[in-house]
Amino acid sequence: MYKVTIINDGVETVIHSPHTDDLKLETGIIKKEINKIDSFNMSFFLNNPAYGKLKPFKTLINVLNTKTGKYEFEGRILNTNSDMADDGLHSYSYECEGELGYLHDSPQKHREFRGTPEELVIELLTYHNSQVEDYKKFYPGVVEVTTSTDNLYIYTSAESSTFEEIDDKILDRVGGELRIRKENGIRYLDVLERVGEDKQTQIKIAKNLRSISRSVDPTEIITRLTPLGERIESEDEEATDASEARLTIESVNNGIPYIDRPDLIAEFGIQGGSVTWDDITLPNRLLSTGQNWLENQKVAHTQYEISALDLFLIGLDIDNFDVGNSHPVINPIMGIDESLRIIGKTTDINGPEDASMKIGDKFKNLDEYQADANKSARHVAELQNRVESQNKAIATIKNEVVNVDSNLKELQQAIEDADLEGLPEAIGALEEAINNLNDALDGIPIYGPATPIQDGLMAAADKIILDALKTKLDLITVSQAIDLNKLYQDVEDLKNS
Repeated sequence: MYKVTIINDGVETVIHSPHTDDLKLETGIIKKEINKIDSFNMSFFLNNPAYGKLKPFKTLINVLNTKTGKYEFEGRILNTNSDMADDGLHSYSYECEGELGYLHDSPQKHREFRGTPEELVIELLTYHNSQVEDYKKFYPGVVEVTTSTDNLYIYTSAESSTFEEIDDKILDRVGGELRIRKENGIRYLDVLERVGEDKQTQIKIAKNLRSISRSVDPTEIITRLTPLGERIESEDEEATDASEARLTIESVNNGIPYIDRPDLIAEFGIQGGSVTWDDITLPNRLLSTGQNWLENQKVAHTQYEISALDLFLIGLDIDNFDVGNSHPVINPIMGIDESLRIIGKTTDINGPEDASMKIGDKFKNLDEYQADANKSARHVAELQNRVESQNKAIATIKNEVVNVDSNLKELQQAIEDADLEGLPEAIGALEEAINNLNDALDGIPIYGPATPIQDGLMAAADKIILDALKTKLDLITVSQAIDLNKLYQDVEDLKNS
């Protein structure tokens, strides 16, 4: 049923045959999960053709399902381990990673990006392709995900790989699920709203369900919700708090900023939390949106570990079990009768009919919590760098303002003293100072309000300086519009006469 081949410099070698009583691996386990890199763990004895031919990162490996004609796994060899049993038999085990792992082979670069999620995917993959071998290249495919404004404003980092940037800047902020698609020998990377389909093949007790276990995670439940809307700019010009208040529901909820779900409080107690909607500007709409969210939240995340017989392999079912697909799951004893989605699957190529699957909600393991913590630390470092850069730009502007004031005073003094010889020099110095000021202003990055999908930054103290600068410039402009070229010509005419 499964044919496993390795490829070294274009030369293929079969190391596991689909035919009974033919060449076999000792073990071969394929693991797949949504938005994760596929893995294939295998082991073999010394008499296998794979012995001595596997090179980490260089040797490619494919697992072909001969019944469906599709590759269940395509990737490369990673690390190796060797072992000797009590009977003296030596075996070698290898861990292999799927093609998505190629996106770890290219670092990205520091860039300021403004555009759609699709344009960001194109930029990331184009830069990835410029750095790697042809067999590691990905080309932009279908990108279904977007934001409410179809626009992102983010920075990418030279310290992160292409896969990490796609995971952080696209999947975490915008959403979506990755799919590798191949057409005419070209590998495309799609970012879809959802991979997989809704299937009618049941996973049912007394039919194909062998075992099932259920895990429940209620830690994300909110029984007392504080809805938050748009940012509210402080009216106090002397305020120095960098954080900004947000719209709340107090004005339309009897002075109370939160809403409760009594039935959940009776069950779980008071579990407070907040949810932010940056695009909501009216308290009434914020209240109704918060109430709707509170009523429709999942009380608890549930995940099932299922062992089921894949009857498709022997022609008794019309569908096989693929990651991303949803199937009706029926177990009256546990009170389960609903359509659940396969989020992960483990396949033993030596016993493919007995599939092990994760169904339902995705739980985070310890490694994923640690990865999230590391991402948060990197985001803080990025914001600190941006604060430092902005402070330097503002310091430059303050210096240029001083130069403008100084040169303006010199011009005024030259006019009062009728120093016609010194007037052109004073005008020229003023022009240069104004040009420097404009250059400094152009060098300041523009940050919008921060949202879960869009970076932004503006400290209140910095805004005070910019507001003061704007007021000063407004006074210069409004007091009298001066055509410096005409003024200079008038002075020249006066001297000639």
